[in-house]
Amino acid sequence: MASQISDIEIKVLTVLQEGFAGGRYPYKDMAERAGMDTEKFLAVLQDWKEQGKIRRIGAIVNHIKLGLLGGAIVAWQVEPERIEEVGNILAGFKEVSHAYERQTAENWPYNIYTMVHGADNREVEHTVEKMSRACGISTYKILVTEKELKKAPPTYITRNR
Repeated sequence: MASQISDIEIKVLTVLQEGFAGGRYPYKDMAERAGMDTEKFLAVLQDWKEQGKIRRIGAIVNHIKLGLLGGAIVAWQVEPERIEEVGNILAGFKEVSHAYERQTAENWPYNIYTMVHGADNREVEHTVEKMSRACGISTYKILVTEKELKKAPPTYITRNR
């Protein structure tokens, strides 16, 4: 059962989702925006880490500006009894940023989805071929990214709450 989020956690999450302001002391700046001292702010983050509420804090990179122009969602058709095994293999590739299981549909038998990145689409295709060999799944669809319409971190808490 999920626990209630405290007022302090709401304050931390609110400023955390807004990102770093770009100053020399990002955690101090965030703590001030949250209305608490830096030690308290960092203690909440440490508690979340220990409780498994967060895995890490990292940057959201604009891969296109970095020159990494290849990207595709790959839909895999995996036997139900192999979902966990194959999912772990596919998720283990460094080129994979997301891996999900989803329900199949009448005319769409794919149940595992991976987001694969590379320098270009040829590199993505090469990675997908390696992934296919690694897990023994040869029925898949590569859905190449045509245009990025939105890339933003999720907003969980709004200041109006």
